[in-house]
Amino acid sequence: MSFPSMAVVEEQMPTGNTPMGSTVRLRDKFDRAITDLRLSITDRCNFRCVYCRSGQGATPVHELPMADYARIARVFLGMGIEKIRLTGGEPLLRHDLLELIAELAQMRTLDGDRPDIALTTNGHLLAELAEPLRRTGLSRITVSMDAVDAETFARITRVPRSYERVLEGIRAAKAAGLAPVKVNCVLMRGWNDDQIERFAEFARTEDVIVRFIEFMPLEEDKVWSRDLVIPLEEIVNRLSNVGDLVELAPNSVSETARRYGFSDRRGEIGIIAPVSHPFCGHCSRVRLTSDGKIRTCLFSHLDHDLHAIMRRGGTDEEMSSYIRHIVDRKEERHHIGDTGFIKPVRAMVQIGG
Repeated sequence: MSFPSMAVVEEQMPTGNTPMGSTVRLRDKFDRAITDLRLSITDRCNFRCVYCRSGQGATPVHELPMADYARIARVFLGMGIEKIRLTGGEPLLRHDLLELIAELAQMRTLDGDRPDIALTTNGHLLAELAEPLRRTGLSRITVSMDAVDAETFARITRVPRSYERVLEGIRAAKAAGLAPVKVNCVLMRGWNDDQIERFAEFARTEDVIVRFIEFMPLEEDKVWSRDLVIPLEEIVNRLSNVGDLVELAPNSVSETARRYGFSDRRGEIGIIAPVSHPFCGHCSRVRLTSDGKIRTCLFSHLDHDLHAIMRRGGTDEEMSSYIRHIVDRKEERHHIGDTGFIKPVRAMVQIGG
């Protein structure tokens, strides 16, 4: 496979479980190492959260066979990917999810290690699946939960009586050994900004890591405005009402969350602030949508159809060459807040969280 006016490094990529041979690890043109793959396996979801989904109508479903996702993951691992996060939509809706995780757990990174396999879920089906997920090979789990009271939670998710099921799922994940469980909360002014202190107490009493995420312009209903965003500084000030706040060191240079704890060492809070404090300079991520398209940034305006190569019988080597070509075009940063910023056509549910 060749690409006009751009040099592409073609390498022998493995087709088995363990990458072999000399391989140049994925880096973009800004010399950022690409080590994290966000792999969406469905754009179906059983919630219709106001910051993500439209409240009306059905969304077309795009899903590939699990064997196709497994092959794509294997090719990426052979190029230096170390972490795979399964996303959606709601990945627990895929009945063959456990089979995919089991296959991923048998693969190896270029260093010969098992990949770090994580999953993001809304938690509605988690209570019954937490133990099988851990036993099959899942390393970590993140649960999206945008309020710690049932009424606010139902108003955001548009699903009545859902809060108790998600809370049960979080506790089941802890019991199964998937700790530390992370709980993600997308904050929106006028919707759940009264939950900040309550979430801090939740982190302390439930022994989970709560992460607040600034509301981003990726929703189907196109309601985003900067006025709805609760910036990092405001969140930190509110958290200080709960106790003496201590900033913690990042776990890695590419970590998206700024980490905070309390002086009594009970509870950890992360703040992911892509709007007020972008972290693009250390981005290590590449995304694959559920229909097999590469996206180099959440806010990209282009999809790159990797699955098309598979459909026409392309080899792993052709896939890896295409991946390298696309990653080399990864954007330097997003442009939220810039004059003329244009929101991507795809919503978050269609990209993969």
